[in-house]
Amino acid sequence: MTAYWLFKSEPDAYSFDQLEKDGHTEWTGVRNFQARNNMKAMKVGDLGFFYHSSTKVPAAVGIVKVVRAAHPDPTARDRKSEYFDPRATADNPIWEMVDVAFERRLPRPVTLAEMRANPDLAATMVLLRKGSRLSVQPVHPREWKIVLAMAGSPAP
Repeated sequence: MTAYWLFKSEPDAYSFDQLEKDGHTEWTGVRNFQARNNMKAMKVGDLGFFYHSSTKVPAAVGIVKVVRAAHPDPTARDRKSEYFDPRATADNPIWEMVDVAFERRLPRPVTLAEMRANPDLAATMVLLRKGSRLSVQPVHPREWKIVLAMAGSPAP
């Protein structure tokens, strides 16, 4: 059974346009244990919203597919990486990542403000909880369908 997720990225760090050009990417640099655990729960074939955060108008802009399950994030052991973690070792990598591929653009972005204004999302969606800053988070199948409908998109 497909599970659904939301992947946040600042567009000046890595945008959905860049993912479309690249075709796929490693979702590296996650340094929050709950977000890491979310990635560990992912299966190949799961789908996610690509969400542009820290912009004038934050929004879900597209859909990605998990194409490789969780595996060690090499940036944790790379001393030159901004995501280096001296606690990470070959035997205990601590941080993991998944690989995601471009699936498709949403017909139109669904903004954070629109999601907040939707009472069917406001009460339950992790993204909309006060203090929720998770870069990788679950999306309930009901929420997935609502956001797709708001975007004018059929289910993939």
